[in-house]
Amino acid sequence: MIRHSVFFWLDDSLCDDDKAAFEGGLAALFEIEVVSAGSFGRAAGTPERTVTHNGFDYALVLEFENIEKHNAYQAHPEHKVFVEKFSLWFKEVRVFDIQF
Repeated sequence: MIRHSVFFWLDDSLCDDDKAAFEGGLAALFEIEVVSAGSFGRAAGTPERTVTHNGFDYALVLEFENIEKHNAYQAHPEHKVFVEKFSLWFKEVRVFDIQF
């Protein structure tokens, strides 16, 4: 299994409607047929510690059965639509892929 974790820092100028549209775009990624499971959320309000990094705006976690399905997701037209539609809103994006 591959767990694909993506952390987004968004442009500060986005309004609530923009954020709602972004959340809709994240949710649409779950419908891509090679995605086994998915969720997204905002940084938790946990106490700040030296090891925590919670300055991001959104995190997306997707699971794939194998590398091939992950790679198919990366090339999938709907993933490309998401990137094209929202990439101008990204200040920073970090991806962490884990294999189990």
